[in-house]
Amino acid sequence: MAGLWQPSKGALLAIRLVVFMLCLVPAVYLAWGAWRDALGANPIEAITHATGEWTLRLLLVGLAITPLRRLTGLDWLVRLRRMLGLYAFFYGCLHLVTYVWLDQFFDWGGILHDIAKRPFITVGFAAIVVMLLLAATSFNAAMRALGGKRWQALHRLVYAAVICGVLHYWWLVKRDLTWPIFYALILVGLLSFRAFRKQRAAGRRN
Repeated sequence: MAGLWQPSKGALLAIRLVVFMLCLVPAVYLAWGAWRDALGANPIEAITHATGEWTLRLLLVGLAITPLRRLTGLDWLVRLRRMLGLYAFFYGCLHLVTYVWLDQFFDWGGILHDIAKRPFITVGFAAIVVMLLLAATSFNAAMRALGGKRWQALHRLVYAAVICGVLHYWWLVKRDLTWPIFYALILVGLLSFRAFRKQRAAGRRN
């Protein structure tokens, strides 16, 4: 893997800028569509579904960084993970705000009832809570305060957030399960890779 391209600081900055702009595209598209009244007959539903899917996609892409780095030797990929995680949190917040504001009109009683009685809302809310915790501790100061091992243990909760996200989407969809199944298979693959690495590391220690 030593011969693989490793970007200079300037090239890495350019890559990060491109990734930043690409992650922003869905939000700009939704804002433009809402401004132009071009999101279909039910724009609130369109925004809710789009922000939810982009949250899940970015979480999965962020989780895929480690397998890609291990398989390709492109260690610089890890420098993109924090940005992807924060963008996933950004779209998760948009998803939540759309539900609380545009769907429920700040009906806190109705929202609490949904969280308690509707499983797909329950797991979706759980995912947001976990993502909030991860976003709040994603910075270097939090890492130093917690210590490396505790910080890493805490940030493994991202798997819980993704599992909740997949379940949220799966239980929400009533007919065509193509996309929920697709995301679930990606998640199973990522979890399997992690389990394989742990088993292999344990075998080496023994």
